[in-house]
Amino acid sequence: MYIKRNLEGRISDFLSAPEIIAIVGARQSGKTTLINHLMGKLNGAVAVSFEDQSVLKMFEKNIDDFINIYVKGNKYLFIDEFQYAKSGGKILKYIFDTQKIKIIITGSSAIDLTIRAVKYLVGRVLIFNLYTFDFEEFLSAKDKNYFKIYKQYKRQVSEFNSADIKIGETAHKKLLGYYEEYLLFGGYPRVVMENNYELKKELLRNIYNTYFLREVRDILGLIDDYKLGALINGLALQIGGLIEYEELSRLSGFSYPSLKKYLNFLEKTFICRLVKPFFRNKRTEIVKNPKVYFLDSGLRNAIADDFRKLNERIDKGALLENGLAEGFIKHDYKFNFWRDKKKNEIDFVLALGGGRTIAIESKSYLDDSGSASVNAFNKRYPNTDIYFSYQNAANKLTDKKRIYPVYLF
Repeated sequence: MYIKRNLEGRISDFLSAPEIIAIVGARQSGKTTLINHLMGKLNGAVAVSFEDQSVLKMFEKNIDDFINIYVKGNKYLFIDEFQYAKSGGKILKYIFDTQKIKIIITGSSAIDLTIRAVKYLVGRVLIFNLYTFDFEEFLSAKDKNYFKIYKQYKRQVSEFNSADIKIGETAHKKLLGYYEEYLLFGGYPRVVMENNYELKKELLRNIYNTYFLREVRDILGLIDDYKLGALINGLALQIGGLIEYEELSRLSGFSYPSLKKYLNFLEKTFICRLVKPFFRNKRTEIVKNPKVYFLDSGLRNAIADDFRKLNERIDKGALLENGLAEGFIKHDYKFNFWRDKKKNEIDFVLALGGGRTIAIESKSYLDDSGSASVNAFNKRYPNTDIYFSYQNAANKLTDKKRIYPVYLF
């Protein structure tokens, strides 16, 4: 069953443009499924995969034969798993410059990590990131009826202009239940479609193991990949927390320069994202240490080996915060966090464009805790609207506007 991806519309808008389209993302995030769906709506389209060694060999060793078989007479050329082509960028540039055909390629993050392709394709390629399902896509796969209800509420808050949103108790509990499943098991399509929780866990462990076999060993050639495993485990236990480089260096055994290198690698391979602080006054605000969030909470839970329900977890608040960060990343929001040197902190500061900035506080329950931080931020940035995200509503803060359940952000 095909679940419509939010990225599909953006890609479709560029199918008539001359540039090569590159779709990159984590393994098993749905790239092949997406291009097969796009192909089904096009005439004159042909697809190849560089996992097929015979096709890859022809592309690399006999480009004229490749062009005669797969390019001439067609309007669209789809190449899956493009990262396997060692000289892919140079050869693709030749096809682009000499043939009249629209080229769409997919690959793991290797395409964005190496100089195999991008350095040859400057000005010729548009790169799109395909992430695992966001909550909207997840809900579309799980329950079409509640997906429709969700979309109605989501439209009300899409531009962060509405006041308090009132959702019926039954709908709220149902949507919250789905969101908890999403936080626990994440958005990998195969995992989402599996209903057996034990099989979900096994699938996530296999995805992580495949990541080490394909991305880590193939790209980096790491012999001591246990160090990277230790680093990833350490990060998984620090979601929503400030990165402490000395602690991570001690934990992993990497030197500081190597640590920075591998943190960048983890970002480029869609494992996690480092988020920088928001500041305007270096003297009174935190300006250096970033926070870490995982791009798929299910994979993070597999790494941490913890799939307990939210009400049984001591990291519930951090997992809810990570869920919000995931959503912002997958919708291409530019965001930071704010913290001053008195340890007042706001979870998210979003730049919405047009000079507008909003702040968002993530809470399990709405109460007066953290009001000192809110007041401190509001005093420093009085023109920034503050929103509250909650899992379960309480009877306090009802006089405040802009209060939304966590799944609507």
